[in-house]
Amino acid sequence: MFPATMLSRVNPSRISVPLKRALSASATAEGSQKGRRVIFTIITGAAAACGIGVGINMLRVEASDQLHPPHYHWSHTGVLSSLDHASIRRGYQVYKEVCSACHSLNQIAFRNLVGVSHTEQEAKALAESVNIEDGPDEDGQMFQRPGKLSDYFPQPYKNDEEARAANNGALPPDLSLMNKARHGGEDYMFSLLTGYCDAPAGITLRDGLSYNPYFTGGAIGMPQQLFDDMLEYEDGTPATVSQMAKDVSVFLKWCTEPYFDDKKRIAMKTLLILSFLTGIAWYYKRHKWSVLKTRKLAYKPPVK
Repeated sequence: MFPATMLSRVNPSRISVPLKRALSASATAEGSQKGRRVIFTIITGAAAACGIGVGINMLRVEASDQLHPPHYHWSHTGVLSSLDHASIRRGYQVYKEVCSACHSLNQIAFRNLVGVSHTEQEAKALAESVNIEDGPDEDGQMFQRPGKLSDYFPQPYKNDEEARAANNGALPPDLSLMNKARHGGEDYMFSLLTGYCDAPAGITLRDGLSYNPYFTGGAIGMPQQLFDDMLEYEDGTPATVSQMAKDVSVFLKWCTEPYFDDKKRIAMKTLLILSFLTGIAWYYKRHKWSVLKTRKLAYKPPVK
């Protein structure tokens, strides 16, 4: 091909026939090359779209192995509704007598129970009932002491390796933020605790595993933990499986959001204050602009 600057200086009438044919063939080759690039780009984009579609379908197939928990009507889901504090107290009892053997609550201290589910004296008694490792002392040794309100809930295991060794290789997760860590929140917790059943035909579980359709894959390392009348509530509430699952789900909801009630209380106060200030601002605006909006402009011709 000739540069454009050179072609502009050549008189088209003086260009020979072979030269014209060469230029035409070059332009045709360049156009075909561009066409091949466009076709290659289209084919590449289509292949990428097909790959993304296949990946999405594979994800959907994997997600079908887990049953989505139904939505339950909890008493605290209303705009102005608070958590059921009696249920929180019962849920703590379920956690203490059942769940605390394997699961920890690293972000909850005994002082957090004061004014929520227990009085200060009750919370102190609960803290003093456990021994906390402290130290070192004057001799550089660690020692055991009764717990205080400022202490966090004790952990069931010293480290993750000990936890795995005691649970057939499975690591029990911490439950402090479990309500937010699982899609569905308390709906998932309740469904998981009450959803144990026999594995359907065609599914074989390894030793030490149980079947729960609400758990990813169906095979869960935690066996069923709740059974009717396995504990006795302090307030006389019947300890059925559904009742205990509901109470511990509400308790874990509170563990995830200890300031759940406070946020709603502050939001209500904020809306009331803003509504009052909005009325004052509207009245001030009407008063301030009333002079300008009610004035009358009149033209007075000059006096001759």
